[in-house]
Amino acid sequence: MPFFSDKFETYVYGSTISGNHITTKKLKSFLFSKNKTIVHCHRNNEILRMLFYRFLGAKFTLVATRHAESKPSSLTLFLLKKADKVVTLINSMSANLGIKNTSVGHGIQVDKFKPNTVKKLQHISQDHIILNAGRVRKAKGQLVLLEALKNLKEYSNWALVIVGKVDKPAFLEELKAIAKKHQIENQVYFVDETRDIISYYQAAKILVAPSFSEGFSLVTAEAMSCENTVIATKDVGVHSELITNGKNGYLFEAGNNNQLEEILIKLLKDEVPMTGKAAREEIIKNWSAKKEAESLSELYIKT
Repeated sequence: MPFFSDKFETYVYGSTISGNHITTKKLKSFLFSKNKTIVHCHRNNEILRMLFYRFLGAKFTLVATRHAESKPSSLTLFLLKKADKVVTLINSMSANLGIKNTSVGHGIQVDKFKPNTVKKLQHISQDHIILNAGRVRKAKGQLVLLEALKNLKEYSNWALVIVGKVDKPAFLEELKAIAKKHQIENQVYFVDETRDIISYYQAAKILVAPSFSEGFSLVTAEAMSCENTVIATKDVGVHSELITNGKNGYLFEAGNNNQLEEILIKLLKDEVPMTGKAAREEIIKNWSAKKEAESLSELYIKT
């Protein structure tokens, strides 16, 4: 948002993000004015609301972002076709959508998501952390990760920290049972979803993103910006666009816990290099919030 201020008068409608918020009354005053107004929506209900205002006579340009890589439902496709411009986040998403769109990847606030080599987590007794962040559910691959770390007890100064909202309590119990089976329960920590996720990135050395499906995967990019060595599933979300295997991170086939284990053990044994510095360079060069804002600004100006 800050990078729009020199080109646009910018507002936020809704409560889920920070910014210069406006009321419904103020929103309507813009939509029904003679000023050029661009509304950028991210969900179907937002698009529906704007189309209703357009039906009532409002004049504005409607931009919509598609966040999922899967084939859209008939309703979603119908609504996206009503938008003046459609934005997708990654190349595969763009190719799968089936309608004209512009690919603009998410950007990271690199001055906010930055390394802090002295950051420690008070409740973790081990010195070194392997992190997994995001929803705790089967599609995110935590089962694969725990099986890949079945020999973590041989590296007593390393911990696995899983941070995120648990969809189903039974799945969490399944994960805890696997940790206990491998006798690593004292090295595995489960942390509820937190707004202080940057502290976890900064305290971690390695982040594993073992998901089977993703939209964009902000976690991967944010961790790279914090100089984590990232291990992620190949051809899932933006992983293969962000990571050049062995250069600024590591890739493995989704579901292949043996392949993941091999990469992890080599990292713990210092047999392959940590790639955090190269990862941050990649984010600064190609995936910064400033670059995203520049691309979106160009799109807005052309509408």
